Amino acid sequence: MSVEELRALVAAGEVDTVLLAFVDMQGRLQGKQLGAAYFLADVLDHGAGACSYLLSVEVEMAPQEGLSTSSWETGHGDFQLIADPATLRLAAWRPRTAICLADPVWPGGDPVAPSPRAILRRQLERLAERGWSARAATELEFIVNRESYGEARERGYRGLQPVSDYNIDYSLLGMRAAGPLLDRLAAEMPRSGLELESAKGEANLGQIEINFRHSTPLDAADGHSVFKHAVKEIAGQEGVSATFMAKWDEREGNSCHLHLSLADAEGPLFARDEAVFRGFLAGQLACMRELTLLFAPNVNSYKRYAGHSFAPTAIAWGRDNRTCAIRVVGAGGSLRIEHRAPGGDVNPYLALAAMIAAGLHGVEEGLEPGPPLAGDAYASDAPRLPVELDDALALFRGSEVAARAFGPEIVDHYARAAEIELDAYRAAVTDWERIRGYERL
Repeated sequence: MSVEELRALVAAGEVDTVLLAFVDMQGRLQGKQLGAAYFLADVLDHGAGACSYLLSVEVEMAPQEGLSTSSWETGHGDFQLIADPATLRLAAWRPRTAICLADPVWPGGDPVAPSPRAILRRQLERLAERGWSARAATELEFIVNRESYGEARERGYRGLQPVSDYNIDYSLLGMRAAGPLLDRLAAEMPRSGLELESAKGEANLGQIEINFRHSTPLDAADGHSVFKHAVKEIAGQEGVSATFMAKWDEREGNSCHLHLSLADAEGPLFARDEAVFRGFLAGQLACMRELTLLFAPNVNSYKRYAGHSFAPTAIAWGRDNRTCAIRVVGAGGSLRIEHRAPGGDVNPYLALAAMIAAGLHGVEEGLEPGPPLAGDAYASDAPRLPVELDDALALFRGSEVAARAFGPEIVDHYARAAEIELDAYRAAVTDWERIRGYERL
């Protein structure tokens, strides 16, 4: 909605709170809950301060060293969160509340380079330099369990009961097990400015997939992030819980397939310019291993890559072939590339930026994708995705494509974030180790 629409709602007493939200490295919304009148009078034009450590923390919010935005030596000072009025919308899942996304800037006005929104914007600028734009959409999966988040924590996340007891892939009956949550999403997301195309059951127990209407990549990533936050809040309100972990259990993981196409001043580009389409496609294949870190950012992400699981293992492309990491779908103006490597834990800004960077590399280098793979990519001799975060980290750190596209500061920042994730994982003693070793070793 527009700022003027917000002013009218505030004057009518229909909105009294604005959430000023910033997207962190993990793709989460962080920020402040503000009085609506204060937001309009002060924050909208001048921003609000927030600790710069928000781009230097790991999942548990512990400050880390070696990241470029904040440290103990610098005193963990503030950056300003500058509201982006184009993102202003109702947060319809809350009473009398609106939400506005923000971009962090340093004192003096320079953008904070490691901000996910800034990283995606830079790749969109690279497209614009060629007279191109992009359209994108995400397909996001999550698993709903009957326990609340509090109950799940008390149980140590063990023995949770999914809302369905069997595979509900495409089952109109089975997906109603998540009915209260889905009904609220269907009613409240359009009122929050999010256009959902469809919902369907998925193969794991309690698993749901939501498909979003295509839009600009920045709008797609914004909507994805707001939606993911809303799912968790609504689940909490309904007394259940939802997880977007890439691999929650030994069954099928949570995917987040990304769809992307290009356009120029005349309209959709891929079907009209085969050289651009083939180069952009070839870039996805050529750069996938070195950019996997941006598609699979966590230790858990790599457990999703399993044979015959509908999550990819082979770096291959095919036409409407779900065994490949890259699936080409549509025709004419709807011809597009579907990237199947990301999981539900992905940061959509970073993943879409990686797709654009890879595609531009392919176009600039005149790369060719080779013939499509028509059979089972799992059984093919195609190159493989990295199998662990360690491998993806090393490839990303050494990537010339990443350095050119994003800059050394961004590469170092997100590589260091991956090192921190790995350090935390290596220090943990898992349930698997206890079960295996408590008595028998």
